[in-house]
Amino acid sequence: MPNIAYPPVRPLSVGEVLDLTFRIYRTTVVRCMLLAGLGVLASQLWRIYALVRGLQLTNLQSLLALARDPRFFTLYIVGVLVQTALISAVILRQFRLINGAESGGEVAEATRRLPAIITLGILFTLTCGACFLPVLVGGALRALFILIGFVAVSYVVVALLSAHTILLTERAGPLISYQRSWRLTYGSFWRLSLIYFVASVILLAIYFVLLFGIGMLAVVLGRGDIAVMTASQAVLGVALGALVVPFYTALSIAILGDLKVRREGTDIEQRIAAAA
Repeated sequence: MPNIAYPPVRPLSVGEVLDLTFRIYRTTVVRCMLLAGLGVLASQLWRIYALVRGLQLTNLQSLLALARDPRFFTLYIVGVLVQTALISAVILRQFRLINGAESGGEVAEATRRLPAIITLGILFTLTCGACFLPVLVGGALRALFILIGFVAVSYVVVALLSAHTILLTERAGPLISYQRSWRLTYGSFWRLSLIYFVASVILLAIYFVLLFGIGMLAVVLGRGDIAVMTASQAVLGVALGALVVPFYTALSIAILGDLKVRREGTDIEQRIAAAA
C-alpha cells in the first residue's frame, strides 16, 4: 500500500497540494501510462485518418475536404468518447491505487459512466453559455457584457473542474457532482486559480522540454522524409501524453482531497478514526 494519506488529515497549502500531486503521480504513473497513451491516441484518430488519406491539415482545401467527409466526424466523435472513457479510467485507477484498493475494471466502469459524464459536460457547457446571455442584449454595453462573461466563465471553470473527479470517485450522478463541486470550491477561487496556474506552468515546462526532445528525435528518425517525420511525431506525441495526462488527473485527485478536508474536515476525521 502506498504511503499516501488520502484524503489529507488537514487542509494543505498550495505547495503541499502540488507535493501531494507529485506523490500520487510517482506512485501511479507506471500503472496508468498505457491507459493515458491510448486516450491520447484515440483523440488523434481524425488526424491519423487525414494522414492516411494524404491530406495536409495546414492546407485549406484539405480541411474543407475533411469537413465534407462524414467518416471524419464519426472518427472525431468516437475518438472524444474513447479518450473521455480512458482518462476517466486513469482517475479511477489512481484513486484506487493510493487508497490501497484492488485495481482493475476501470475501463469498463468508466465506459458505463459515459452517459453521466456526457450529461455533466452538457451542464458545464450550458452554465458557461449562460454567462454570455447578457451579450444578446447588444448595444453600447456589449463589450462590457463580453468582458463580464469571460470573468464569469473563469469562475465557473474553477468551480466545476472537480465535478468530473467527484462523479467518478464518489459514484455520484451528474447533477449531484455538479452541485457538490460548486459547494466544495466555494470561497476558494483565488487559491484554486493559483494552484492551477502553478501546475500549468510546471506542465508547460515539462511539455516544451519533452516536445523539443521529441522534435529532435523525429527529425533524426525521419531523415528529411516529411511523412516519416509526421508519423514519428505522432507516435512520440502519444508517448508524451502518456506521461503528462496522469499528472493532470493526479492534480484533480489531490485538489479534491484538499477541498474535502477544508469543507468537510470533521466528517473525514471521524472516518479516518473509525478506519484506524
